Order: sequence, then C-alpha cells, then structure tokens
Amino acid sequence: MPFPHAPRARSGPRRRSLFTVASTALLVTGCSAGSEKSDTTAGSRPSPAERARARAAGDSRKLAERYDAVIAAHAGLAPRLRPLREEVVRHAEALGSTATPTASASPGSQGSPSPSGAQRSASPTASVPATEKDALAGLAAAEREIADRRLEALLDAPAELARLLASVAAAGAAHVYLLTKG
Repeated sequence: MPFPHAPRARSGPRRRSLFTVASTALLVTGCSAGSEKSDTTAGSRPSPAERARARAAGDSRKLAERYDAVIAAHAGLAPRLRPLREEVVRHAEALGSTATPTASASPGSQGSPSPSGAQRSASPTASVPATEKDALAGLAAAEREIADRRLEALLDAPAELARLLASVAAAGAAHVYLLTKG
C-alpha cells in the first residue's frame, strides 16, 4: 500500500524566485559593458551615458565651488569641510571632469576676490548663509539633492557608470551625515 504524499515544508527560496532574481541581475548587468563602448563612438552627438557622466561631473564641480565659498565665508569650518571638499573634487575627476575647481579656501585668497572667482556663476560667496549652522545645512541639502539625482540617473546608465554613480551617491549621503552630525 503506497504512503500518501505529504507536502514538505520548504526551507529557502523557491526555484521561481531564484530565477526571477537571476534574470533581473542579468538584465541589469548583461551586455551593457559592450553597449557603453559602442555608444561613445556613435558620431559627434554624446550618448546618454556621456551626458549623464558630464552632468554628474558638473554637479561635483559646482558642489566643490560651494564648499569653497562656505570655507571662505566661515574660516572656522575649514578643518571640517576641507576633507569633504577634496573628496568632491575626486568625484568630479572620477566622473571625467577635466576642470578642477580652484581652492579659494587658501589663507591668501580669503580677503580679496581673484580673477578666477569672477568667472564663477552668480558669486557663490553672496549666497553663503551668515551662520555656520545654516551654511552646513545648505551644504547638506546640496549634497542630498545631488545624491538623489545620481541615484535616479543610475537607473538608465550602463553598468560601469551605474556602479560609479551609486558609489558617489553613497559618498554624498555620508557627507550629508557628516555635515548634519552634532
């Protein structure tokens, strides 16, 4: 006499859920490394990946200029902000920026405007809040906004650029934490 088939309690994920996860991972990472190379040679018009990279690099340059303005206006914040500013500059370089923002936070450039400062847009020192607390809050808000934009951009980016944008966005989120901490 055959024994009745008793249902087993399953431990772990089912095959279908594993298949779904695996296929999603393949869609996200598959074939994008090759397509990124073909996009860059497709004529004089920049590819969406190149435009996203340039936009992210420009955001980092502008953010570094904002750090410069806050450091120039609030010299007491310089030891706290310089490492974050330098990291933002490295992000711009990693994203392909060739123009490095000038460090207006040097001791000799705090008092007088320089010719390179005249080339910046809308005088960043004029937009720096009067109090250190408000200046830090403004930097944190800018970091948060840029990190959010990068997270949105990585959805349509090729795999390598998406990883870079995710990494830089995570660093921006860490900057927000450091700027708002105590």
